[in-house]
Amino acid sequence: MSGASRLGPNRRLKVGVSIYVRKGDQSLWENGIFQNCLFLVLLLLESPCVEEVVLVAGGSDARPEDARRFLADSPVPLIDMPAALERLDVMIEMSAQLAREWVVQFRERGGRVISMRVGNDYAIDAERMIFNKPHGLVITAAPYDEIWTLAEYEQVCVPYFNAAFRAPVRLVPHLWSPVVLEQARQRAGCVGEFAYQSGRTKWRVGIFEPNICMVKTSFTPMLACEVAHRARARMIEHLWVFNTLEMKDKPAFVGFAQSLDLVRHGLATFEGRFPVYEMLPAQVDAVVAHQWENAQNYLYYEALYGGFPLVHNSHLLGDCGYRYEGFDCEEAGAALLRAFDEHDPQLARYRASAQAFLAQLDPTNEDNVRFYTSAIEEVVARP
Repeated sequence: MSGASRLGPNRRLKVGVSIYVRKGDQSLWENGIFQNCLFLVLLLLESPCVEEVVLVAGGSDARPEDARRFLADSPVPLIDMPAALERLDVMIEMSAQLAREWVVQFRERGGRVISMRVGNDYAIDAERMIFNKPHGLVITAAPYDEIWTLAEYEQVCVPYFNAAFRAPVRLVPHLWSPVVLEQARQRAGCVGEFAYQSGRTKWRVGIFEPNICMVKTSFTPMLACEVAHRARARMIEHLWVFNTLEMKDKPAFVGFAQSLDLVRHGLATFEGRFPVYEMLPAQVDAVVAHQWENAQNYLYYEALYGGFPLVHNSHLLGDCGYRYEGFDCEEAGAALLRAFDEHDPQLARYRASAQAFLAQLDPTNEDNVRFYTSAIEEVVARP
């Protein structure tokens, strides 16, 4: 089937988004990329150039039936790779990487393939190659029509993608909606609103960095909380350091943690991985975060959505939260103290600023729909 016959003028398109499916239990909260897939699907449903949207089950032993519970709230059906080959006009690779042979065959039948990269692949791949970890991105020489990525990766990943994939690279808007968060809370039976509760005389602080790659780790937030605690010993009631359970067996991390007054004073505990909605607001009042070339994170949006004080170093949050620069632990500690002093009196203003910012990320936002629609149309029109 030729490209001209499959993608004729003014023809509305059938678009798929790949999602990794494996046997056993999966959760939308395992990583941000699953939610990325759903938010993109929500946007595509609004696009005037799209006739049909599906998720496509990828993975070595992927079967759509394995994802029934995992994707119970998906607004679109899930199909397998053979069906996608026959049915779709445009395939967007996201959560599951496509085999080179499949991409070649799909394009030979007139389809277009876009790879959407929503992780810091340069840092991830460098670490995995150097330390002989299981690979992340695989350079397969698949003939992509275009690479999409986010503004947070413009500095580090765009040159990497340009050279490695030999395809045009386009920056696209980051998408987020509270729909996944609220559905998860409802299913979990959470009581009350996902909202900051003012009036506490001490704060319970949470650090949620995943600690699986250098781009998002707990070390700077821990030091920031330590700086704040040294300056004002009665401000922090408890420090929860999540995603560190496996690190408790590593002598270097134990030594680092035990050097902190917060730990010596019995105010810090080190925990496993929990969905944010289980901890906020039940156990945590404020979030301290840090990133390195990874400035757009759902954690930030979730905290802002609930009006929780967010201490961060992201340059892509507008004037939201309490920002510090780079790796400056002293400034981060001062930002936490400032948040404690200012947050309750200025809560209404904080919420309004956060809501205005988050509205720009909505998958149904007209500007976002227009941008992605134009990008797809350009890819399809390209010879």
